Amino acid sequence: MTSAQPPIPAAEETIRALRAALDSAGLNLPSVTLDPASCAREVPAPLIDLGRCDVETAGRLAEMVATFVRDRR
Repeated sequence: MTSAQPPIPAAEETIRALRAALDSAGLNLPSVTLDPASCAREVPAPLIDLGRCDVETAGRLAEMVATFVRDRR
């Protein structure tokens, strides 16, 4: 997200990037979306709702994050 881009389009771009990255890792979080309440303010402060996923997907995501962290050390 760039600071020059308005917050809601930047958040939508981030969601697209996140979905693409998850897809390339073989993960699908179908509920990833922009939280509408966070955009309803006079000055929007969008939050990305990562939504819901099944236990298998959550476990795979946890393994991927743990591997990423371990490999960065």
